[in-house]
Amino acid sequence: MTNRKPFKMAVCYDFDKTLSPDDMQTFTLIPSFGIDKSVFWQETEALTRESGMEQNLSWMFNLIKYSKFKGRSIHREYFREAGAAVPLYEGVTTWFDRLNTYALKRGIEIEHYIISSGLKEIIEGSAIATHFKKIYASSYYYTADGIAEWPAQVINYTTKTQYIFRISKGVLSEYDSRVNDVIPAKERHMPIENMVYIGDSATDIPCMRLVKSEGGYSIGVFDPTLNNTEKVSKLLSDGRLSYYAPADYREGAPLDLYLKRVIDEIAAKEERKALQNELQ
Repeated sequence: MTNRKPFKMAVCYDFDKTLSPDDMQTFTLIPSFGIDKSVFWQETEALTRESGMEQNLSWMFNLIKYSKFKGRSIHREYFREAGAAVPLYEGVTTWFDRLNTYALKRGIEIEHYIISSGLKEIIEGSAIATHFKKIYASSYYYTADGIAEWPAQVINYTTKTQYIFRISKGVLSEYDSRVNDVIPAKERHMPIENMVYIGDSATDIPCMRLVKSEGGYSIGVFDPTLNNTEKVSKLLSDGRLSYYAPADYREGAPLDLYLKRVIDEIAAKEERKALQNELQ
């Protein structure tokens, strides 16, 4: 029994206002075009209303519009440079290694994933990009010269849920249609009941509900400096969340302690199932 392979669990994260305190575009990308961030988002919202365009397509289109207006083509490398400057909440940079170490001692291997409406290329440039098995996020189509030309992949609050199923079934490529195949629970890469989803707002509700309804754990976080719990407390009372806490990822913080108890619970459950299976 001591030679068993580690059991698996997944922790899935939104990015903006979950791991980072604001929308990733606002820190360096939007200001680099000489635009006030509030003006940019107001214009994006107006475009969404006037054109009927999907909201995430609107901001991606707006960035391209400004890049052409300013005569500054956006290269893939520029997005990644912007990602390196994105600030993160306290404790995020050491969170993954600490959680992995704790889990392995209990026979659990954690896979970390991003499921975000933000820009994949910016997340790939962040200080934590290497910790994720897969980053699911919106992205651009690039010309042969590496210039962003048009949205290639757009993720919104409803399409986020498909990635929960991709992770569960082990069908990780965005273009692999096998995600629609029927895969028996025993043959799945990752049972949803062994998944945690961490997000901050209403855009995460579909994933939160899906994971929680399948026996997994959905967690809401809020900015510790604002201490505004209104959104997450409502999500908890509406049955969308298992727990909520400040977006403080330091050791000993409520979020850290709760995740460790989740790991303990999954480890005990998987060990019990393994012992039962040995009798069959």
